[in-house]
Amino acid sequence: MTTRLNYVDVGSGPTVVLIHGLAGDHTAWNPYIEELKSKYRVIAFDNLGAGRSAPAPKGGRSMGGAIAQEMARLQPKRLDSIVLAASLSKLDAMGKRLIENMRDLILWGRSWADWARMSSPSFISPKFFIEQPEQLAKVERLLSDESRDRDSYVNLANAVLAFDSTSWLSQMKTPTLIMAGRSDPICSMICTQWMIDRLPHAEVSIFDDCSHFFLMEEPKRSMDIIKGWLQKATV
Repeated sequence: MTTRLNYVDVGSGPTVVLIHGLAGDHTAWNPYIEELKSKYRVIAFDNLGAGRSAPAPKGGRSMGGAIAQEMARLQPKRLDSIVLAASLSKLDAMGKRLIENMRDLILWGRSWADWARMSSPSFISPKFFIEQPEQLAKVERLLSDESRDRDSYVNLANAVLAFDSTSWLSQMKTPTLIMAGRSDPICSMICTQWMIDRLPHAEVSIFDDCSHFFLMEEPKRSMDIIKGWLQKATV
């Protein structure tokens, strides 16, 4: 049986695969696709249950970093390196509560617009929330897409809640860059430290004034760090 997976495949050169997180689809990577396609073959796909891909069954996987870890565990020879951005080896108690709350809003029948308004403070820093109201409104509009499949979101949220790589992450030998927002309540610094402890040779970049969406909050620094990492990894 085939499963429909929507994706874009542009550019030429070493292959870079971009995997989005729970709340979005591949278009979250549009700035990176445009920036990287001149030097790399860039593939970005909609996870099952997101964008134009097929719905996600129970037990599906979301969160790009969780998928990347599974790829490195199962097919390490196919990867030169990975970047874990706003990621986790498992959620801490606060991260679990936040994902449960977001899931339950959908289970309770709230609209995606309600979900976006109630969830957005968990994604961005207080400074960005207050000082960038137009960007905040844009994010909330994108997250308010009523075509998003509710059952898929619930299944993916449950998969994130269940994800736990702490027992095997230290065995992963793939070169790794860890990026995190210091104010991220979902993939907190506690979660980040669990990854750092198990990947002592990983490079680490912390965005002190940012939250979960630090790629948006500090776009230039994020882009520069990722481009620098890719340049080293593909030499």
